[in-house]
Formats: sequence, structure tokens, C-alpha cells
Amino acid sequence: MDRLWAPWRTKYITKVNSLKGCIFCSKPKSGKDRKNYIVARTRHSFSILNLYPYNNGHMMIVPYRHVASLTKLNKEEIADLMRLLNATQELLSKTMRPDGFNIGINVGRAAGAGIKDHVHIHIVPRWFGDANFMPVASSTKVISESLGALYDRLIKCSRVKK
Repeated sequence: MDRLWAPWRTKYITKVNSLKGCIFCSKPKSGKDRKNYIVARTRHSFSILNLYPYNNGHMMIVPYRHVASLTKLNKEEIADLMRLLNATQELLSKTMRPDGFNIGINVGRAAGAGIKDHVHIHIVPRWFGDANFMPVASSTKVISESLGALYDRLIKCSRVKK
């Protein structure tokens, strides 16, 4: 059995548990897309860089409507979310040229959802050999590019209208 260890996310989990309100509701409402690393917006959803990524390019696709599960979204919202997921995967492929992706949804705290009440889809670019000794030897994950630099590259290549 393979295991994905992410000890660097403890800082994030601790912070999220103490936040008031929902970051997935407040960030898009602020209108500060660059500051909040919102890469694309559609009618019902948006894509955003993860502040505590598992890997370089880790993004989330989030519906604007605050619901805990995909089952609470209507057909139009689901279709919009999936279109944006596809567009985000294409953007990451074009910009970063990964060898593959992990795409997943954690529904509920028991499933690993850091933000359990606002459903979102994770998309994580993967490369052959992207896991190395650093997390094991020093509890450190190497992210090779700053969020600001990556945001600028993604926006430059994006075909999704903002």
C-alpha cells in the first residue's frame, strides 16, 4: 500500500480549524483575485491555487455556492464545475507539462476535508520522480515555484475569461 504523507499541512489544518467564516466564500467576494490566487472564474465556480500545496500547481475548483457535497449542487452548477475542472487541467498541462494528475474530492472531515462545509475539487499535477527524500529526511516539502510566479504564468496562458 502506498501512503501520501503530508506533515507540512499541519500548519494549514491548525489554521483552518481556527478561522471564522469560509475562505471559499470570502476570497471570491473580495474581488482581489491576484492576492487570493484566483486563476479563473465562471458563472458558478472558480479555480484557486492552494496556499498549502501537496505539489507545485496544486489547485482547487470551487463552486460559489456554499454546500458540503456535490449532491447539493444543481445540474447547471455541476456542469460548470466540471467544465472548469477540464479547463484547469488543460491550463496546468499547457503551463507546467506534468506527467499526470491526482484529482479528488474529500467530503467530510473523516475523509480528510480541511474545509468540510464547502465542497471543492483538488487537482494536483504530478511528475515522474516528484517525490524525493526531503519529506522523509527533514519533514520538508520542496515546492519549486512561488505562488505569485506560478499565478502569473497561469494567467498568461489562460483561455478562461476572468
